[in-house]
Amino acid sequence: MMNEITVPKRTIMTPGPVEAEPRVLRALATPILGQYDPAFFEIMGEVSTLLKYPFETKNKQAFVVDGTSRSGLEAAMFGLIEKGDRVLIPAYGRFGYLFVELAERAGAEIQLIEKEWGETFEPIEVIEAIKTFKPKIVAMVHGETSTGQIQELKEIGHFCRKQGCLFLVDAVATFAGAPVKVDEWCIDVAIGGTQKCLSVPSGMAPITYNKRVEACLTKRYQMELGLSDQFRNDHFIQSNYLDLSQIQRYWGAERINHHTEMTSMIYGIHEGLRIVQQEGLTQRYARHQLNERAMMDGLVAMGLTLFGNPKTKMVTVTCVEIPFGVDGEAVRETLLIDFGVEIASSFGSLKGKIWRIGNMGYSSQKANVLQTLGALEAAILLHGGKIEVGKAVAKALEVYHQS
Repeated sequence: MMNEITVPKRTIMTPGPVEAEPRVLRALATPILGQYDPAFFEIMGEVSTLLKYPFETKNKQAFVVDGTSRSGLEAAMFGLIEKGDRVLIPAYGRFGYLFVELAERAGAEIQLIEKEWGETFEPIEVIEAIKTFKPKIVAMVHGETSTGQIQELKEIGHFCRKQGCLFLVDAVATFAGAPVKVDEWCIDVAIGGTQKCLSVPSGMAPITYNKRVEACLTKRYQMELGLSDQFRNDHFIQSNYLDLSQIQRYWGAERINHHTEMTSMIYGIHEGLRIVQQEGLTQRYARHQLNERAMMDGLVAMGLTLFGNPKTKMVTVTCVEIPFGVDGEAVRETLLIDFGVEIASSFGSLKGKIWRIGNMGYSSQKANVLQTLGALEAAILLHGGKIEVGKAVAKALEVYHQS
């Protein structure tokens, strides 16, 4: 007979997933309600309202797509792109190229502009590309976890609005951990994540979009054949499961059934969003900023080199160069096995060159920062690295005591 699951205790300091809020885990154990129960519809409505707070939006449409963050990105891209539509994608890391992958599958004509990993775009670079290419959609990543960089969006969003093109933003790694000002920055559709700064298990993709996007989706609406044969559409969205034109009617007043909702996850995201509201965005962002500063200063005091442009570093991920001659994966293994601390490696051209340390949600706390710095120092020394011994934790403590 198979034994009951035994899960080791971990301090998760990756760029996602991170440690779930204990209150969220308790909410996940709440008894199941039926998907047509008025009490459950009420909870769904509250989730929709709560989502607007960290997105800083007054959009009517705010709900979750069932699936990991990628499901939300794919739903948005497939909902807006029809074959031959022009899509501009400025990529400065792995997840910009994911947009290329999705746009290709949707049949778009793509203009890709690229930036060296570790840098971001000056807004004028994107604006000039918009002028030349005249896209229907501009798709950008806000916080690129593969490089630890964050892209300035406001000027680009305003130009998109002026030009009449749609601005689609991947805010998965910044949602609820750094400002994502959907309305102020003229973002037409934004997608967040649960498993990062919200500290809810992976499995849902928060999304919000405005009337411009809603109008595009409505033009492509096709009701499922088993519900009615009166709503056929030559421009239907390719995916049924990720059809936003149908999902918005499930979350809206019509309550047209689309799928069996993930009841327990709705409880979890409700609690996660309620905690964000309780803490307040200003206080939440300040907490992330303080822990980031302590982590950065500790790493530098240790003698390590931070990766990427410091002027555009994202607050929720710190990338650090692996010291010369040190086996980065061996260090990560020591951290995990001997200290119960997990940090991440990277992808593509940065694989084996940097570590990525998350600073997200519930994991963004003083005890985790100090534990990670102390454990990392010991692990690097064990594997032959030359660093400044005993300075990292002391420097981080200095940051905390001065705050």
